[in-house]
Amino acid sequence: MHDAPEIVRLRQADYQRMRWKNGAGWTTEIAQTPADDGGFVWRVSIAEVEADAAFSAFPDVDRSLLVLAGEGMVLTFEDGASALLRPLAEALAFPGEARVHARLLGGPTRDFNVMTRRGSYTHSLALHRPGEPLTLTRSPRRSWLVHVLAGAAAGVGAGDSFLLPAGADAPLTIAGEATLVVVGFHRRTATG
Repeated sequence: MHDAPEIVRLRQADYQRMRWKNGAGWTTEIAQTPADDGGFVWRVSIAEVEADAAFSAFPDVDRSLLVLAGEGMVLTFEDGASALLRPLAEALAFPGEARVHARLLGGPTRDFNVMTRRGSYTHSLALHRPGEPLTLTRSPRRSWLVHVLAGAAAGVGAGDSFLLPAGADAPLTIAGEATLVVVGFHRRTATG
């Protein structure tokens, strides 16, 4: 039997609200791991999209987006492809350097964003609804960030988040009636 792994609580009061990189909107940063070059290795935030707008470009970054609130949006890419994103539906993954324009379907939205530096990390982003227990298993290269949308999980209430850092294999099972945004990070093996 494994000991329960320690979690790091991330309080809403400590999140950092800032302008988008391109100045077209606002984002609230939940957490990030800084990179040596002044950027980030990974970053998790909640963006406020108040009007139709172009997204900021993030070269060499993989990105995922999940609409949390509002009517949703259509993202149009420079190659003409488009994607419909509805609230609390499947997340969309796309390259951070892509030119993307968002068209709102019925007013402002709030969107959960995950970004990882390509070559350093990969990530997953999913919504976990109440019902089935959720088991998160960390490893020396696997960590998790969980944002609580509604209810409570692992002693963390709605609006707050927690980080399950990489470490020795130790599963954390979450039961209850919480609605969660679950981000998995996998650090790539160093090369060189």
